[in-house]
Amino acid sequence: MKLTVIGGGSVRAPEFVRGALAFAADLTLDELWLMDNDPARLDAIAPLSEEIVRRAGSPFRLCQTTNLDDALRDADIIVTTIRVGTEQGRVYDERIALKRNVLGQETTGAGGFAMAMRNIPALIDIINRAQVLAPRAWIFNFTNPAGLVAQTLHDAGFRRVVGICDSANTAQYETARYLGVPVDAVKTEVYGLNHLSWTRQALVNGRNVLPELVHDAGFVNSTHLRFFDRTLVERLGMFLNEYLFYFYYRDVAVQRIQGEERTRGEEVLALNHELFEQLRGLPAPEALRIYDAYNQRRSASYMAYAETDETLREERSNPTADTKPVHNPHEEVGGYAGVALRAGLAITKDRPLRIGLNVPNGTAIAGMRPDDVVEVTCEVDGTGIRPVYIGEIPEGPYLLMRGIKQYERLASQAILSHDRSLAVEALVAHPLIGSYPLAEALLKDYFEAHAPYLGDWH
Repeated sequence: MKLTVIGGGSVRAPEFVRGALAFAADLTLDELWLMDNDPARLDAIAPLSEEIVRRAGSPFRLCQTTNLDDALRDADIIVTTIRVGTEQGRVYDERIALKRNVLGQETTGAGGFAMAMRNIPALIDIINRAQVLAPRAWIFNFTNPAGLVAQTLHDAGFRRVVGICDSANTAQYETARYLGVPVDAVKTEVYGLNHLSWTRQALVNGRNVLPELVHDAGFVNSTHLRFFDRTLVERLGMFLNEYLFYFYYRDVAVQRIQGEERTRGEEVLALNHELFEQLRGLPAPEALRIYDAYNQRRSASYMAYAETDETLREERSNPTADTKPVHNPHEEVGGYAGVALRAGLAITKDRPLRIGLNVPNGTAIAGMRPDDVVEVTCEVDGTGIRPVYIGEIPEGPYLLMRGIKQYERLASQAILSHDRSLAVEALVAHPLIGSYPLAEALLKDYFEAHAPYLGDWH
């Protein structure tokens, strides 16, 4: 089997390779290709991946290339994880929004739209080539904003593309960790949109343990549920995606982010710059040690501003080597690569799996259109991917989903047609924006900041 990662110069690529090692035997993996259009980044990151594979006994061949066609040709599974405009583009996305007192975040709201404008046209080019060179391949997209990307690619006619995200299955992982059971012993039901989802049940031996867990202070405080008021978590009675913080506490989120010395994008940009400077000229074993320390530090500060405990917020905002991240990678599911490779294994080797993915709704969630891409628990095997039936959902989540999906539909049309007026309508439809003058001002700044990547819009 040939597995290809487009965006193989990403700082997350070595973690993906670590995850791939956990599935190499079951996948009968022969080759893992890392492709990136930035040769300098690829040259810095690929040796780390090579060292990881070497330490594991080299169970497959690792290839690096800047040639897209070579990477795609005859691939069985393709993972796309790109960032057009690099981390500097993310900084622009955040600062332009925050300047107008709007959430600046790379997947949610105005910043997410700006990122989608850059990433989606590049992804369409990549997938068009994949359909020629690897027509039987399944494509798993990690590129953010994953939900809007998946919706737009579906609207563009692509059918063997699946949206994946770490956070879709966090409830399953955290329940398994806390109860000390295997991940697949926990059967969750997730519904929503990407970074806007709720888990309504977690079955262990046929019993829903979630009502007990959301009232268990030990469980709540060991997960990102501690970002939310305990009474809210208990009243809703569900495991909340951490990105709901931006909707349920939008004023608090904007205030805290504006109060930070650096945005998350600026922090990551600085960390990455420091990493690449440190890696220069180091032997692979020492470089890998530096990389692992970088990864720990970056993970430890993720969404630190969302912590309700001020001491913990300060600790995670300025992490040390001992600071624990809010999410600990679950070894059983292969970390970052786990969602893509578990799903890929289920499809290519007919290994039945239950997992949260971003796919067309069909008849799963009542009130959503069949072609609405939703984040939902799916049954996956050699015959394909089938969302489980969810049916009616509470009115609060439903109305929030409908509002964001209206934004995504308009955004998809705008990006595919390069239509500025539709782009304005899309941002106005978003609950975190909702104003024509504000939408027009944001878009004016985004078009100026990202002009080299956007082409002609009318």
